[in-house]
Amino acid sequence: MPLIIDAVLILQALLGAFDNLWHHEWQARLPQQRGARKELALHAAREALYGALFFGLAWWAWHGWFAVVVMAVLAAEIVITLADFLEEDRTRKLPPFERWLHAVLTASYGLYVGLMAPVLLRWVAEPSALVTAGRGTVSWLLTAFAVGVWAWSLRNVWAVRRLGREAPPSGLPAPRGADAVLVTGGTGFVGRALVLHLRTQGRRVIVLTRDARQARLQFDAGVALVESLDDIAPDTRIAGIVHLAGARVLGRPWTRARRLQLIESRTRLCEDLRRLACRLEQRPQVLVAASAVGYYGVPDAQLECDEQTPPMPEVFQSELCAAAEQGARRLQAVGLRVVRLRFGLVLGREDGAYPMQAMAARWGLGARLGDGRQPMPWVHRDDAVGLITWALQHDDVRGAVNAVAPDRCDQTRFTQALAGSFGRRAWLRVPAWPLRLLAGEMSTLLLDGQVVLPRRALEGGYRFRHVGLEDALRALRSPAACRPWKDAKGETTF
Repeated sequence: MPLIIDAVLILQALLGAFDNLWHHEWQARLPQQRGARKELALHAAREALYGALFFGLAWWAWHGWFAVVVMAVLAAEIVITLADFLEEDRTRKLPPFERWLHAVLTASYGLYVGLMAPVLLRWVAEPSALVTAGRGTVSWLLTAFAVGVWAWSLRNVWAVRRLGREAPPSGLPAPRGADAVLVTGGTGFVGRALVLHLRTQGRRVIVLTRDARQARLQFDAGVALVESLDDIAPDTRIAGIVHLAGARVLGRPWTRARRLQLIESRTRLCEDLRRLACRLEQRPQVLVAASAVGYYGVPDAQLECDEQTPPMPEVFQSELCAAAEQGARRLQAVGLRVVRLRFGLVLGREDGAYPMQAMAARWGLGARLGDGRQPMPWVHRDDAVGLITWALQHDDVRGAVNAVAPDRCDQTRFTQALAGSFGRRAWLRVPAWPLRLLAGEMSTLLLDGQVVLPRRALEGGYRFRHVGLEDALRALRSPAACRPWKDAKGETTF
């Protein structure tokens, strides 16, 4: 087979892998989106066929009627891709770069089909047989691609089945004219669970989202969706605001531009919320804003941080959280009670840090990072939602609240407990120096931590559903059906 054909196929594989990882996994987070089941099913089918194509063409020439099989696979890829384009347009708003990349992938696939056409016609004229045609390194590279896309196909099949088992979004009918709760970041990991919980209470909910089409597939009719706060009419009755939106901190390097983006993603929206509160005829009562334990910086491992502990200057994660909280505090000036929840590592099955770590632990690849003694404050997602609800409905709660479980642990204990929940042992160790070299200051999120006490929550009567780490990990391993959260007085309404 001509080298140019192999080169185009390899390029197609690399571009497709990038599209999967960057857009489908990192940006759109499709495996966590209930409305993406059909798109994921299409991806799984396409990847299974690509795997067959890579492997089949790596080692054999398909003569006679066998060439018709290759033609059928190429044609099926086109049909599935067209169906995928229609499904994407129906369910989500694609960013410009993803649309551009899809155009490039379409063009490169068309080029590949055009180059393969003379080869296939020549093969059809031959007697039917599978003829060995290995090409050394190229064949092994295509085989590696085949294994990769087949694994990805199985993973998408698993995601489709898991999303199909999730209960459809539902809630009690919201009272007509009832005050709503506005949630930013409502399609995120914690926000999605919060919105569904509020709906089970019969609350009206407004979700600010960048993609209303994708969000509509996740929530029931009791959830109003807006893509801009300007779409909210002045006479809208909003009792409280939950601000969870913000660019993901762990991921892209903390360049100067990235740091500015992380800060602005949190503070700019706070200013928009302040303007919204000012123009509403009836102002909201409360703002619950998400912050993080990174507020305390990188303190000595023996220091116990409560809500009175100050931030740490010249440590970016501390500066980021302080800037976000300062933006939230500006709404106090317009009459809102402001609660700033400083979250630890939020554990949940669908997203966040738990799924990837659980997969590694299940395969016996749990690892201690550095010396493993860095504190690791955590909270189960049930309690993350519970603390938000508690902060909304208790008028005496204001200011900073540490949203972490009472049970302290370090990274070694967390890794061992996670591995133990799957009947495995954590025996690997990753030295600190390569992480610090590769990630720079961002490595502090993995290699340094804070001992954080949930003093305000405990003193205010909040009852944690998951107090101990082992209990929380068992619940994640075998989750029970979602139960309505109740506070110390047994109340569920806000």
